[in-house]
Amino acid sequence: MKVAVIGSGEMGRGIALVFAQYNNDVVLEDSFPQALDKARKYIGDNLSKMVEKGIIRKGEDESISSRIRYSGSLEDSVRDVDLVVEAVPEIVGLKQEIFENLDKMCKRDAILATNTSNIKISEISKNVKGKERVLGMHFFNPANRMKLVEIIRSEFTSDEYFEKAFKIGEDIGKTAVKVLKDSPGFIVNRINAPDMLFFCNVLDKQVERPEEMDLYARGQGLPMGPYELMDFVGIDTVAHSLDYYATTLSEEYYQCKTFRNLVKEGKLGKKSGKGFYDWSSGKANIPKSEPSEKVTIMDIFAIEINEAVKLIEERVALPEEIETAVKLGLNRPFGPISVARSLTNAEVKKKLEELSGFYGFKTFEPAASIKQGKLKEIISIKSFPEAEKKEPAEQKSMSRGLEEKKYSTLILEKRENHVSRILLNRPKHNFINSDLLNDLEGAIEEVWVDKDTRVLVITGSGETFTAGAELSQFIPGLFDFVEYSRKGERIFKKLQEIPKVVIAEIKGLALGGGFELSLSCDIRVSTPEAQMGLPEVTLGLLPAWSGSQRLAKLVGNSRAMYLILTGKRVTGQQALEFGVVSELYPKDSVDIDTIKLAESISIGSSPIATSLVKRLINRGADVSYDSGLEMESMAAGILYGTEDMKEGITALLQKRKPNFQNK
Repeated sequence: MKVAVIGSGEMGRGIALVFAQYNNDVVLEDSFPQALDKARKYIGDNLSKMVEKGIIRKGEDESISSRIRYSGSLEDSVRDVDLVVEAVPEIVGLKQEIFENLDKMCKRDAILATNTSNIKISEISKNVKGKERVLGMHFFNPANRMKLVEIIRSEFTSDEYFEKAFKIGEDIGKTAVKVLKDSPGFIVNRINAPDMLFFCNVLDKQVERPEEMDLYARGQGLPMGPYELMDFVGIDTVAHSLDYYATTLSEEYYQCKTFRNLVKEGKLGKKSGKGFYDWSSGKANIPKSEPSEKVTIMDIFAIEINEAVKLIEERVALPEEIETAVKLGLNRPFGPISVARSLTNAEVKKKLEELSGFYGFKTFEPAASIKQGKLKEIISIKSFPEAEKKEPAEQKSMSRGLEEKKYSTLILEKRENHVSRILLNRPKHNFINSDLLNDLEGAIEEVWVDKDTRVLVITGSGETFTAGAELSQFIPGLFDFVEYSRKGERIFKKLQEIPKVVIAEIKGLALGGGFELSLSCDIRVSTPEAQMGLPEVTLGLLPAWSGSQRLAKLVGNSRAMYLILTGKRVTGQQALEFGVVSELYPKDSVDIDTIKLAESISIGSSPIATSLVKRLINRGADVSYDSGLEMESMAAGILYGTEDMKEGITALLQKRKPNFQNK
């Protein structure tokens, strides 16, 4: 693909490097020769560092560099390209002029994208005739390292160009999120907008000092505090953004004195050597202080959850897209949606009412859904009505002879021969979080009532079963963690209770909660090189999704104690020797071999008999030997009257395979 990047500043040169890394021919255009010289040096230095760090091999740097051409002519740069990405300063008039020219100079099917971080796409395309091909591709700084790109459609953008741009974002190694409606700030910067208003007014009202807030933020696990981050980005950039939001979102964004005073004094942050802090040493010199006690993380959470809800209400983006964008765009372990799931509607509403009352801003007032007590409902939306028509929940793949139902974190397949399969689908390690637990519970319940399914296989998409619980998930308190633990135990126990045979197909990693998930299944198969273990104790935790109980019953107290206390990983081969897994399959055929095993049970064994055997083995371990024998004889009596028993004996006498009907 041929790409032109307009503007060779910090963002433009990073974007050009990304496209060149992924085998695209790139023209980097800038009307200032000195800017192109800086860009050429920046790209060269970055490629050298990538070779040093082993990110690319020696020689690849030259190949990547050869794919970038530098030009001072706009017309020359865009004449035959497939995609243009504009990355000039955030000046509306300048961008409008460029896009008016691009509309005339580019071939008619070229995508015209802007890297704007705040300005509405429809505003930028005001003078463009072919508005259907104009959209946003908002990269994050540094563009060659940050994983996120927001793909933004305006009211005029066609589905064809929007989907094509989304695919391009994925093809260059980014996590692309869809912004379905043109809105100032899109997702990440829109979520961040009321934060900036809040942080400015914390200083305006002298509630806290910057260093107190930043020390508190670092104590909460954030890499930078809010004021250090604004210094790093540029206080003038923040002030200009607030001015734009004042004209597009609310005039309240004008009510920020401290930031504007610093800009007037030339204190712009790192770029000027001084802002909230002194940057003369190359990093922020933050004065020693005590962490904030007046402003808490809950203030920030409530504000961000509120703005996220507004984005959903306005149909700008879906909850999962918002969560992903904030996590990747702001380098955080969790976003506002996962935090909202851990809080009650009443908690968020009360905090917002306190903030709006104290600061006097309607911006902080609870969004409509929160006022109505519908927080949990709105953050659970999976699609908007229009999208539901275009993307039905269930999709059939005739080439594979199966039906698929796609949840947000897993895929439920209904295969031939009475077999279903759950594919955990959170690449690349299939980490388990609240969403996956909820989806897993829903999929188990679907299989439970499906009379055709006799055997259920659980595995991970890609090369990993699951590397365990997502430890970065936000859980607000001790009791909440207890309930989260109980939730996992409860859902995993359903695998033991479901009247179907459940097979865990282990490959790659099965660690922590992932290993516990496999232990909750009836049969485990594995590849020889797969690694399993319970590392929780080495992290200050313990196996809390039934691992401490199930592993001991499988391998004995002593060996379970050893594996849990050391956190030692065992291979599939060792797990076979320990009795944890029943069969080993080669890595390149484990998916096929596991399905064959499932089919041999689903077709070759009576489903009523297998269900009763499962109950006898699981329940028998909890009762006396005599009680177990009594249960066994009762189960045998039940089977004696079934049609499947008669079919099994008849098939044996007739020397044919039985055709069990689950009757």
